[in-house]
Amino acid sequence: MDVLIGTSNAGKLNEYRMLLTGVPVKLFDLFDVGLADLEVDENGETVEANARLKARAYAEAGGLLTLADDTGLFVDALGGAPGVYPARYGGPGLTMAQRRAKLLSELAGVPAAQRRARFVCVIAVANPQTGEVTSFEGVCEGHIAMDESEGEYGFGYDAIFIPQGQNRPWSHMPMAEKNQISHRGQAARRLMPYLLGLLEV
Repeated sequence: MDVLIGTSNAGKLNEYRMLLTGVPVKLFDLFDVGLADLEVDENGETVEANARLKARAYAEAGGLLTLADDTGLFVDALGGAPGVYPARYGGPGLTMAQRRAKLLSELAGVPAAQRRARFVCVIAVANPQTGEVTSFEGVCEGHIAMDESEGEYGFGYDAIFIPQGQNRPWSHMPMAEKNQISHRGQAARRLMPYLLGLLEV
């Protein structure tokens, strides 16, 4: 079965290739199907709404069963910011390094015990033949580090997010280890039985 992963983020695509190794599907990304320039207006107010918007749009344009996810980073001390739009935090034109720096500056003076945060990921699956969209959620609790710790792994906010029960950020964890506890890993494990069920139809 051919499945389109609705992303042009190389790091995210690599995670999916590993997460879905137990499902006999052939994965394509947006570049493979000529949709890398298709912009979806992510105007939903929740992570799930935006995941479903993207999955439906890419499925309709590409004609393939499509997975698209959306992720939110919710920091308690910042009233839930960056929230649903972590990739836009701080405004347009910033690099991810600058967005991480802004987040750390907003938390300056906040002690470690009050830096609780969580990543929420929703994976939506859109079937272009039926129009059905199904979604699966994963949540990873943790906290924001006092300083950025650049490692050899990860992307996005991985260098400043320390998952619960760990003493190092995701940027220091190999992908296989991260996938065991990450928000996307949890959502993907809930997704796999659904995909396997489609293969049996």
